[in-house]
Amino acid sequence: MSASPNSEALPMVEMSATETRSANRLTLFWVISLLILFPFLVLLGLTLRSAQSKLLPADLLPAERFYSILTLHGLGMVGLWFVAVMAGVCVELRKYIRLRMWANWTAFLGTLLGVVLLVVATLIGKYGPGWYFLYPLSISPKGVWQDWATYTFLLAIAILGVSWSVWNIDVLWGIARRYSLSAALSWHYITGRPGLEVPPFILIVTISIIANLTGLISAVIMLGLYGLELAGFADMSDALLMKNLIFLFGHLIVNIIMYLGVGLVYELLPEFAGRPWKNSRWVAIAWNLVLVLIIIAYFHHLYMDFAQYKAVQIIGQVASYGVAIPSAVVSVYGALALVWRARMQWSMASMMMYLGVMGWCIGGMGALIDSTIAFNTKFHNTLWVPAHFHTYFLLGVVLMILGGTFHLCGKLSGLPENLRRSRWCTALICAGGYGFVLMFYLGGANSIPRRYAQYHELISTGTWLAGAALVFITVLFVGVLIYLWETGRRCVVALKKV
Repeated sequence: MSASPNSEALPMVEMSATETRSANRLTLFWVISLLILFPFLVLLGLTLRSAQSKLLPADLLPAERFYSILTLHGLGMVGLWFVAVMAGVCVELRKYIRLRMWANWTAFLGTLLGVVLLVVATLIGKYGPGWYFLYPLSISPKGVWQDWATYTFLLAIAILGVSWSVWNIDVLWGIARRYSLSAALSWHYITGRPGLEVPPFILIVTISIIANLTGLISAVIMLGLYGLELAGFADMSDALLMKNLIFLFGHLIVNIIMYLGVGLVYELLPEFAGRPWKNSRWVAIAWNLVLVLIIIAYFHHLYMDFAQYKAVQIIGQVASYGVAIPSAVVSVYGALALVWRARMQWSMASMMMYLGVMGWCIGGMGALIDSTIAFNTKFHNTLWVPAHFHTYFLLGVVLMILGGTFHLCGKLSGLPENLRRSRWCTALICAGGYGFVLMFYLGGANSIPRRYAQYHELISTGTWLAGAALVFITVLFVGVLIYLWETGRRCVVALKKV
């Protein structure tokens, strides 16, 4: 794959020793947050499946508590991996552009405050409408939770949204100052005109940040409408409008996390393969198509909303099929070509990133099936939905981020890697993870509904599938514990050095 004609590479950005120490210290704070929150959120998921398997009796975990934990687990995981991948992206971006530390600190402190408020609203206030907090359920608790929990939750979302927007804008501003947006989007590669050499990592990050800001704007509009209604200034009665806004936001942020993770793979995997992963006309075309298609593909979440215009439902299916081609085909083919006959250094980082591409692809196929209208009529609101998003999340982007995090901590600490332990860790996470999501897929294929606190005897299949999932979650958690030990001790050594 060749670069743009007459392309000129910009020199790498040099940081002072003080700037480097400050950036590394904040990055390690992000790593510590990841190492604390990840096992906590996994245990929340374990609790949910324990209730569904009836291993945990209903009187110990009543329905209202189940749904508050479900809300925290879903939002917590999405938020955790968004900030984790953004922190990793910023580490690599500093080679190419200048970022302002205050923006990163704003995101870090805003995230800490938002997480505390989310925990208070859900675990103490029993706020439990789900991550999607759809109108009017989210502000009409009917006695399940109190008004203060609603206000606390919405305040948490507002703080997270504002701090993350500041972070995203700073990244986009830094890229535009260094490359210009048109160059960063690699339009000169598409037209064949001379221009700057743009790493594919910069292209993917630019595409992702623009799309994510679109989602954050929709969240701001939605929160503004909620605020007007709660303040008594307006009577919102259009539930479909609110649902479109929240699913546009949710759809985009989840997909952007995956794309940023893929961007890290583009940037880091060549270090282990000993080969460059260059930009080209086809890479540029593919990712520019993604920018358009990913925004309109969110309509596939709304097939069952029959009040929605039929035209946008069709657009949703076409875009869902279309977006899978440029992003997955170019990236998966590129990863295979990069590794093929290369003298790969197979460490925990490279194994996890490579297997993460595989998980992204497998989960994407599950999502593609669900985004087909004919299948969606059968799989909508069944366990097939958590099946595909746990696959491309847990076994896709999470593996990519965990691999990148281990690589970073290893470089900063200088500690040697125990390859045998790394292989066991990766194998346990993958074996447990795939067994765990398989139970979801089997549940979806058997029309087991999602979001049930416990299953009635008439759908007892869901109960024993949840029980089987517990076995695989245990295997997964053992792998996670090994990862925490290996990465945690590197993080501690690195903190002492910086």
